[in-house]
Amino acid sequence: MNYLKIIFVCLVLYQCTSATKFGTGVDITFDPRTIGMQIDDTIMQKNLVARLSLADKKYFFIQVEILDGRIFLSGKVDTPEEKIKITKMAWETRGARSVKNAITIKGKSNFKSTARDVLITSQLRTALIINKKTKARNYTLETINKEIYIFGIALDKDEKEEVIKEANKIYNVEKVIPSIYLVSELSRNRN
Repeated sequence: MNYLKIIFVCLVLYQCTSATKFGTGVDITFDPRTIGMQIDDTIMQKNLVARLSLADKKYFFIQVEILDGRIFLSGKVDTPEEKIKITKMAWETRGARSVKNAITIKGKSNFKSTARDVLITSQLRTALIINKKTKARNYTLETINKEIYIFGIALDKDEKEEVIKEANKIYNVEKVIPSIYLVSELSRNRN
């Protein structure tokens, strides 16, 4: 019986340590948010994903990231009306402080442009990993039609500027759209 308890505890601990992402996709080993903030964001995320999925099953594939009540949406939909509907649902989420919508309308990209966008995202991810001044795991990157969206938390202003600088260096990027928040800007870290 004691062996079963030990095995159960080990499995639970393994589950906690092997899953390095907590809800919003930010690696918790580098996440400067409090556990309470992480839980609040995770609850908001699960709530929004559930409401989107109930509204239409295909919305399950919309990516939802939340940091300190700030919502970032990405993915593809069929019509502009769907994009507006999803944005409205995000704003209706309890605790929403802002909504950034990087959802694209299908048909506006092809295989070549999608492959290019994946390459741009990969190049920036690699640059952030190599750059000692940035915590690459604190950012969600999404490139859509040569526009790169950066969503995450910077420890300070210098790191934020470094991430934007790295994004602007990437070949073929037409626009960098940062939604990078400083630790000092997070709601519970303000005095």
